[in-house]
Amino acid sequence: MEFARTRLGIEPDERQAEVLRSEAKRGMLNCTRQWGKSTIAAAKAVHRAYTRPGSLVLVASPSHRQSGEFVRKAAEMVARLRIPVRGDGDNDVSLAFPNGSRIVGLPGVEGRVRGFSAVSMLLIDEASRVEDAMYKALRPMLAVGDGDLWLMSTPFRKRGFFYSAWEHGGERWHRIPVTALECPRIGREFLEEDRRAQKGDFAMEYMCEFMEDGNSVFNRDLVMKALDPTVEPFDFSGIGTWR
Repeated sequence: MEFARTRLGIEPDERQAEVLRSEAKRGMLNCTRQWGKSTIAAAKAVHRAYTRPGSLVLVASPSHRQSGEFVRKAAEMVARLRIPVRGDGDNDVSLAFPNGSRIVGLPGVEGRVRGFSAVSMLLIDEASRVEDAMYKALRPMLAVGDGDLWLMSTPFRKRGFFYSAWEHGGERWHRIPVTALECPRIGREFLEEDRRAQKGDFAMEYMCEFMEDGNSVFNRDLVMKALDPTVEPFDFSGIGTWR
């Protein structure tokens, strides 16, 4: 956290400081809009690349443009360290450090992200909007380097890997929820105004609540509570062909 303050010129609030201090191997940030998650995540990426020579930090997001915006924030921080800002020569959206570390922003297409290995840190921005196929393609890249994984997002629907990890991912995940009421930069008057304007989406955009999938007939939480893990599925393999 001191690195962010003294070297990057960032003055984090209490919850942002919690993210910066965390050394969790698996972390999740479920936060309100306009909290500054991309800035704080960029600070974590720059700290990893600067302090661990030869580190590869990957940044994934729903689109190539969003990954580029993330790396742009990181580049501004690198400039504050008095390091020349340059790419790695291989990837369009990237930063190369004199110590051999790299930060690479990935496109939002699963078929174009393969080929990286020994990843030190994987950051998935707007994770609730990233496709499951992308997540499945990225996770194996952490295997060789025993890398860290952080998912950061405003919530969306009750589906996908971000929701599943938040609700059912187990104790390995360090979960950090941050509602708009905990953000000192968002005024209560604005929140009340947007509560009326956003209506049903307000809880999702500002209060860290996942919404029901619009295609679902039944409430997902009720379905999950109705399931009995002690009941074994019936084996139909021994039944002959129906006529």
